[in-house]
Amino acid sequence: MDLELMRAKAAEIVSREDIKYLIGWKKGSFGYRIAPSFIEDATAAVDLQFSPLCTANLATYLTLVEKLPLPRGQEPDQRKVAIMVKGCDSRAVAQLLVEKGITRQQVLIIGCPCPGMIDPVLLSNDYPETEEPVEVFWSGNDFAIHHNGKEVILKREEYMAGKCRLCRYPNPVIADVSIGDPVTTWEPVDDVAVKEVESKSLEERWSYWEEEFSRCVRCYSCRNVCPLCYCQDCILDRLNPTWINRAVNFSENTAFNISRAFHLAGRCIECGECERVCPANIPLGLLNRKLAQGIREKYNYEPGIDPE
Repeated sequence: MDLELMRAKAAEIVSREDIKYLIGWKKGSFGYRIAPSFIEDATAAVDLQFSPLCTANLATYLTLVEKLPLPRGQEPDQRKVAIMVKGCDSRAVAQLLVEKGITRQQVLIIGCPCPGMIDPVLLSNDYPETEEPVEVFWSGNDFAIHHNGKEVILKREEYMAGKCRLCRYPNPVIADVSIGDPVTTWEPVDDVAVKEVESKSLEERWSYWEEEFSRCVRCYSCRNVCPLCYCQDCILDRLNPTWINRAVNFSENTAFNISRAFHLAGRCIECGECERVCPANIPLGLLNRKLAQGIREKYNYEPGIDPE
């Protein structure tokens, strides 16, 4: 993608009278970090980024901002929020529209065709992060980085993020404005991780998840980052009656994670954010992808494809 073209288009959009602000990506404070950016005027568009590091799904912010009651006498701002989306992000926006979590009049969708994101863990294992932000970009069918003054080409098949290897919709499924040409859709790899767990006996599966869920610290990062976990009153937080205790142990952790997975059944758009932010590295995506796989096979349905 031409970054200058993207920034110019973003500046044009955020200058419109019907746009409140634009949500995009910008460089983080160091290394391979990328941060969300909320732009209210055209001059800030120069900081926008779209690179193989822009893994974060920005759609979660559509239901997080501006939730406080308005001061007395103040009218709600009816202008639109512009948001940059990759293919998986656009599915989250489409599903929010289906569920009426947002309305079509509230959002302007900027589609960014995605050639695939890089796995920051694999990247930092071979090329440790530095104090200064590092440039990472697409180079043909591969990735490239500027590291210690040198440009290094990284093979796509070795460094691509796991969720992107499984991706079926790299191009946004819904967009008001598209920046860049559509990418050629690749053949998703088999979900070997799900198949491995499926091949285990019932006892082996229980032992596997006991080990995984016992590491959960109940930080709720998975829930907070999920664009489809936007209930203002989460049943998993209720104390009267108490559905799930606050205790951090295998039993309560299992109840929390299984409940969340089933709440997302038929809704999860497989963006992998829950797994990305988990500080305990629990493979939460396995649960969600297993349920999504079952729904595709039994009902021929995928969430977040058609907002109608």
